[in-house]
Amino acid sequence: MKRLTTGFLAVWLVTASAFAAIGSHEFDNPQDEQRFKALIAELRCLVCQNQNLADSNAELAQDLREQVYTMIQQGATDQEIIDYMVNRYGDFVLYRPPFKATTAALWIGPFVILAGGVLVAVVYVRRRRRAPPAVTDEAELNRARQLLNDDETKPS
Repeated sequence: MKRLTTGFLAVWLVTASAFAAIGSHEFDNPQDEQRFKALIAELRCLVCQNQNLADSNAELAQDLREQVYTMIQQGATDQEIIDYMVNRYGDFVLYRPPFKATTAALWIGPFVILAGGVLVAVVYVRRRRRAPPAVTDEAELNRARQLLNDDETKPS
């Protein structure tokens, strides 16, 4: 019974802390709430890197969500909020960074890697086709036949 109580308590604490990280905000109108949701879905958590601000429970993500909320309440436009975040954290804060010299590797890199992989595969296949078949002389073939016949005649 003590194990069950301890297990229940542990699960409750983990669950409670997960829900505690998600804040709720009061909006004056539904349009502001939609803007908030759209913005935090488009901005990347700088700690988690593979999550947006809406999905992350990191403290920095909570702070950034709060900053977005405050800026919306102050009347900032979506572009002003995005510009603020980019000025402060760089293009990495955007899930879809703009194409420019500093982000070119992000946009072109995957295609270069894919092309390199295809090139390596083509070269490998062509070399393999050009390789002459292994030459086996008659003595080696007879020896292989003898070994196979010996294996078949031995009792299992």
